[in-house]
Amino acid sequence: MEVFKNLTRTRVRYGETDKMGIAYYGRYLDWFETGRTEFCRALGKSFCEWENEGIMLPVVEAHCRYKSSLLYDDEIEIETTVTNLSNVSVIFTCKIFNLRTGKLAAEGYTKHAFTSTDGKLLRKGNKLLDWLNSNNVQ
Repeated sequence: MEVFKNLTRTRVRYGETDKMGIAYYGRYLDWFETGRTEFCRALGKSFCEWENEGIMLPVVEAHCRYKSSLLYDDEIEIETTVTNLSNVSVIFTCKIFNLRTGKLAAEGYTKHAFTSTDGKLLRKGNKLLDWLNSNNVQ
């Protein structure tokens, strides 16, 4: 069975660059967020809908490895997959490609816990976990 992968395109905006015209390193985590937001949306449900149902996904770990620079106005593609899904957490893995050069610009992941709105870890009755499993995301 093929793993679900979502591709999202955007551009490096001027405000996302530093004085040298290179994408600021902190923006990559913003693009990871864009990728996972669109990943869920592509499966038919937004993060807002999950939050309205009382399920939160706080980030508990993040990692980014930078491979090549992105410049102002470069078009990028964010490839997002789920690489680990457990009863209490999910890992979204992202790769960011520079569409102008074809190079991998960065890769990394964010790990999220499944919690209730009061911050308690969800161990049973986790509709989001069930939904991800039913969509064969890994």
